[in-house]
Formats: sequence, C-alpha cells, structure tokens
Amino acid sequence: MDPSGEDFGIHSYSETFYPPGLSNHFQGLPLYEEFYERNSSEYPCQSSNPETLKNLADHRTQEVKVVDRLLKKLSKEDLPGKEHLAEYLRHQHRRNCRTSTLRNSHKTVEYFLKFLGKEGKLRAEDMTRWDMEGFIEQEQDRGLKLSTVRTRLATLKAFVRFLIEKGIVADDVFPWKMKIKPPDLLPRAMDPDDVDRLLSVKATTRNRAMILLLLRTGIRIGELLNTKVGDINLKERKIMIYEGLKNRKGRVVYFSDDARDALRSWLNKKDPKTQVIFYGPKGRPLSYPAARMVFVKYLKKAGLSNKGYTLHCLRHTYATELLNAGMRLECLETLLGHTSLEVTRRYARLTDKTREKQYFNAMKIIEGGETDEHHRRDRELQTVSEKTELFSLDGEELPEQP
Repeated sequence: MDPSGEDFGIHSYSETFYPPGLSNHFQGLPLYEEFYERNSSEYPCQSSNPETLKNLADHRTQEVKVVDRLLKKLSKEDLPGKEHLAEYLRHQHRRNCRTSTLRNSHKTVEYFLKFLGKEGKLRAEDMTRWDMEGFIEQEQDRGLKLSTVRTRLATLKAFVRFLIEKGIVADDVFPWKMKIKPPDLLPRAMDPDDVDRLLSVKATTRNRAMILLLLRTGIRIGELLNTKVGDINLKERKIMIYEGLKNRKGRVVYFSDDARDALRSWLNKKDPKTQVIFYGPKGRPLSYPAARMVFVKYLKKAGLSNKGYTLHCLRHTYATELLNAGMRLECLETLLGHTSLEVTRRYARLTDKTREKQYFNAMKIIEGGETDEHHRRDRELQTVSEKTELFSLDGEELPEQP
C-alpha cells in the first residue's frame, strides 16, 4: 500500500465526510444552524443561541481532526488489514461516536492486527474465531484489569461485526459465545463520618467548589471539567449537561446550598474571560490527573489516605445518600444519567434498611436463645396451613399442569 496513506483517503476525509460545498471549519452562522439540525438527535440542547451552536460545531470540527490524526498514524503502520480499520474509524465517526470511542477502537484493533501479523496472517480476511480467542487470552495473560479485557473484547466484536456486514469475513468468525463475566461489585461510597472530615479540610476556593459540586450533584468528573459558565444556573441551583460523558445522554443536575455558596465564591474570583469553570495554567480546562491530585491532597489532609477512596466515590456517595433520604430509584436514575434502572439498582444494596432490620431482629432472637420456641411455632403454623389448603381442595378438580 502507498505509505503516504492516500489509499485510505486520509487527506480528503474531512471533505468527503461533510456535504459538498460545506467548509470543514464551519464558517458562518447558517452552517451552525445546519449542523444543529443534522445533529439535534444526539445533542439535547434545545437552544438556538448562536454561541451554543458554535460550540457544538467547533466540537464536531475537533472530532474530525482526531479522526484525521488517527488515520495518518495508521497509514504509517505495517499491519494486515489496516485499510479495513481505516474504513471502520470513518464508519464510527459518521455514526457520531465519541472521540474516546474512536481512540479505543484504533488502539484495540491495532493490537489485534499486530497479533494477526505475528500469527502469520497477511490479511484481515484470513482471521478465524480462534485468532480472536487467542488475542483475548493474550490480553488476560498480560495481567490487564478484567474491565479492560472486557472492553477490548466488546470493541473487537464490534469491528468483526462490521467486517461481516461488509462481506469481508464469514459469519462463523464471530465468537457468539465468547463472554467475560464481570464480578458484581458493590459501589464504593464514603462513610458519613469520612465525608464530614473531608469537608472540614481547609482548601482553596476553587478546590472546595469542585469537591462540593462532585459530592452534591453526582456528576462525573469528566462532565464537571467540561462544564462552562453558561451551563450553570446559580439561582435555580442546577447545571445543564448537554452531553453525558458515557452515553451522550443529556440531563439536568441540581446542587445544594453549600455547593452553591462555594461555587459563587469561586465564580467571583475566577478569570471572567475563561469559559470553563475549572481550569489550570493558561486558562486550559483542568485535566483529570490534576483533579485527581487535588482529591488526593484533600484525603491526605483529612487523614483518609488509607481508605482507598477515589474521585468516583463521590458519585457513589451522592447516590447512596439520596437513597437513604428516601429518593425513588427512577428519579435517581435520571439524575445519574443511567440508561438502565438495573445499573442504579446496585446502590439499593447499600441502603436496604428492610433487610438490615430483619437481620438484626433475627440475631436478637438467636442471641436471646428463643430460636427453638420460634421454630416450634413455625412448624405448627405450617402444619395448620397445609391442612387448611388440603380441605379447600377437597371436591375440586386438580388444575391442569402447564
């Protein structure tokens, strides 16, 4: 193949993706409106504000640049079937997948194609189901986290499904029964006393506002770091998340009085020219590693470094506290931005007071030595119940078995 990458259409990708006559850099308000029309199903923003439309259009431009960089990098690799990966990345971009999804697809499939090359396969068409299983086994042997291996398997399945639909590989290549069962872990919430210790730590205005917003809104850290001044309504104490971090699902989250006071103090001090709420040097959005270090320092000052808490634990704590306060699961599901109630239901296991009450009532009976008496009463009640049921069936026809 041409090492310049021309065979992938790399240098013309931006032009081929957009309709004829449209600039890759979205110049002019009419184009913002056209962009919004074409993408309104993916972006929950209902505003026709030119600034909002411009931000969305600029965001899409950045996505195009990411795809171009990935394709140019791919053109320099010596991989079997890399032209199919290039087309797959274009396909994902046309479907409006996130840039993080594109990067993950490029990385995972690139690793797999390298694996194929080591196995002596010169074309993607030569792959078999056993190649996929061998690759996943290799990733497990490398000691990767189970969640990482599961993600790579799902990414690889999506790529192979794309190849099958294109008629590049046969149906029998797809590993239908290949699954990795994840452990059903409990969410890790902070102990209430630890929350109090954390909030008692003296910190800068910016850092206190960031920690309180994470704790009182349940917002994901990536969503908070992307939040702009215009997304916040201090009077109504809410934040508009126009695009969720994981599922691109927009939602509104609310914050408490203490978070509002901390945020107002920070807004009065921050650079008014910077649109993002939390930023680092030169006005750039604060990065995740920087935010994580803020939290680590917070934990150290509070004497909680040995508890194993992470930034995401603030989100778990938020959900647990709301359920303990009586909020319904359906309401919490919307606030957290989950697409399934089953995901939200995990938090109910942390807050099931009925089960907890029944356990301690039972233990009180056991510790009081009343177990035998209760068992005797239960057996007598069961016998009476069975006799009553037999009498009620006397003279009736037995029901037909299903």
